Amino acid sequence: MNRKTRNLVLALIAALGLGATTAPLAQTVTSVRGVDVNAPELAPGNYRQIPDSAPIPRDFVQQPPLIPHKVEGYEVTVNFNKCMDCHSWTRYQEFKATKVSLTHFKDREGTELSNISPRRYFCLQCHVPQTDAKPLVENTFKRAEGLR
Repeated sequence: MNRKTRNLVLALIAALGLGATTAPLAQTVTSVRGVDVNAPELAPGNYRQIPDSAPIPRDFVQQPPLIPHKVEGYEVTVNFNKCMDCHSWTRYQEFKATKVSLTHFKDREGTELSNISPRRYFCLQCHVPQTDAKPLVENTFKRAEGLR
């Protein structure tokens, strides 16, 4: 609540004789699963990143590949992308890394660009590190037939 609205509410409370208060108005907001969104998050501990390892197979067509190494401390900003140190087309062989897909060099109209498309530049939006995490909820997901 912004300051102007809060002052207006306090003035209204005082005018109605309900007693002025400076305490914030309490409101509990819950998620779809009924968890208080303002509650502190539990410390992570039900998974760990898998250090350099073979890539885990994909589960569906067009799934972005998982990252088979730790990425803690990787800088990916507007001015610098740590991933490109190893995965760029000029250096991937030197590091025995997967080169960036051609799809990452196209804009939304399909025009090929000479550099990575801005909408594909922030790798960690789609690619996530492999972990040994257990599913949070039980599910019956089956891998796509075309990938078996």
